[in-house]
Amino acid sequence: MTIKEAILKSLDDINGLTNYMEVHDHIVKNGYYDFGLAKTPPATISALLGDFIRNGDSRVKRIKQEGGSYAYYLTKNEQDIEIEILSGSTETTSVKLPKVKAKTYNERDLHKLLSSYLKNTKIYSKTIFHEQSKFGKDNNQIWTHPDMVGVKFLNLQTKVSQNFLKSINRVDTFKLSSYEIKKEINSDSELKKAYFQAVSNSSWANYGYLVAFEFSDSLSDEMERLNQSFGIGIIELNANPYQSKILFPATYRDLDFKTIDKLCKINKEFEQFIEQTDRLMTAQERYYKSTEKELDEFCDDYFENDTEIEKYCKEYNIPNGE
Repeated sequence: MTIKEAILKSLDDINGLTNYMEVHDHIVKNGYYDFGLAKTPPATISALLGDFIRNGDSRVKRIKQEGGSYAYYLTKNEQDIEIEILSGSTETTSVKLPKVKAKTYNERDLHKLLSSYLKNTKIYSKTIFHEQSKFGKDNNQIWTHPDMVGVKFLNLQTKVSQNFLKSINRVDTFKLSSYEIKKEINSDSELKKAYFQAVSNSSWANYGYLVAFEFSDSLSDEMERLNQSFGIGIIELNANPYQSKILFPATYRDLDFKTIDKLCKINKEFEQFIEQTDRLMTAQERYYKSTEKELDEFCDDYFENDTEIEKYCKEYNIPNGE
């Protein structure tokens, strides 16, 4: 594995607040990376941990401790760390890198980047293939389907609290999201068309998002106006999916079960996604892990490490901003 992958693996193993020296020692102890004849491996680890923060990589966070030193942890493990420990301010400052224009990749090549970004925030996502839908006599429902759907389950720590919440309202135990994905949006007219497509396609979901790999800088004010008026969030996707950013958050809405029912009727994959979600919500405790694995295998693939990301972007000509 690469040195960055060794750092991420060590942070995951430690599963708590840690400093650069402990990360270094863990890497050496477990043989995750061979530093060879390097004179200052701990300093290298410290610098690379700082790079995760400066580059806005959403997988890693840090908090400032007394004396000015930093403690690091994986974002996905945040709920496993005691809340009082995280009372300090976390940092996820990003430095925006210029993106190199390239138009040789397909829109659907971006789906794996988005699924990896979403998986890091514990959202299970699935691509919905429009061409597999059964429209009957009406073939004009191009704004009915989302490009991707996602579900996030409320992660309560105790079985008692889980059962209590389910007995009150099962809908509160999960949140469904809808994603409309574009390669690039460069003009006001392109933004409005894509945004209202997202509005239409996400009417059924708790949260709706418009996602694009490239947004023109001149559209920021209009994106903010549309977001405030209609509540669809906006995500800027990055070639390193963990550096993707929510530019404007989505507004919560109640589920529209009539539209969910319609989508289930016309698209088998959407129906299966809802079915898998229901299975996990209603699974008995002894079957929960196996049911969760079934959902994970049904959903879109995601990257396991940075090497896979770099290889994928190179293969599909996705510009990486370098």
